Amino acid sequence: MIREKAEALARRGSLLTAVALLALAGVYLRALVFTPVERFQGPAQKIFYVHAPAAWSGLLAFAVTGLLSVLYLWLRDRKVDLVAAASAEVGLAFSVIMLTTGPLWGKPIWGTWWTWDARLTSTLFIFLLFVGYQVLRGAITDPETRARYSAVIGILGLVLVPFIHMTVYLFRTLHPDPVVLKPGSPGLPGEMLVTLLTSFGVFTLLYLGFLAQRYALGVLRDLKDEEASRAVS
Repeated sequence: MIREKAEALARRGSLLTAVALLALAGVYLRALVFTPVERFQGPAQKIFYVHAPAAWSGLLAFAVTGLLSVLYLWLRDRKVDLVAAASAEVGLAFSVIMLTTGPLWGKPIWGTWWTWDARLTSTLFIFLLFVGYQVLRGAITDPETRARYSAVIGILGLVLVPFIHMTVYLFRTLHPDPVVLKPGSPGLPGEMLVTLLTSFGVFTLLYLGFLAQRYALGVLRDLKDEEASRAVS
């Protein structure tokens, strides 16, 4: 019964991912062809419509991992740990996109691929923190110990998420201020804002699709390990 539910969830996640990828192609067609070129940054600004939503999805994934980590330490429910681990892995994938597109955008605008300002350094730090999260999960064989130690790292990541958002207000930084999550109204013209918000929605769907598939895989791996243990005993 558990296997059938996990396989069904994986299929739904795959379908959602496929729909989101098709929608992403449409979003970027809109960004390239129908969205105005930013007058100061030129065509390089078009990377923004992938970079910012990828950053949103990565930080959302890490925040979900952190919240579920708190919940796991309270409930000690294996399913909660599996969802937290799945979200962390998906967050790493989006973070790779964020940390790749950022320098590609920054080079023509700032004249450098990377600068150690507060926003960039803190996003790199949370990425490395969750790389450590994955390494730890691979190094500890006991499920309960692995889940408990992972939860501590997940909670540390949760603390970092709001700090990363606030870095542009707390420190002098080359990174631009948020254009949607900021006091007052969004700082983008209407057509650009529609493209950006649509991309945020599509990347959120991608996150949910990836999360469903990765959680289902975790459940199936647990079942396989249990079957192997029973066969040995």
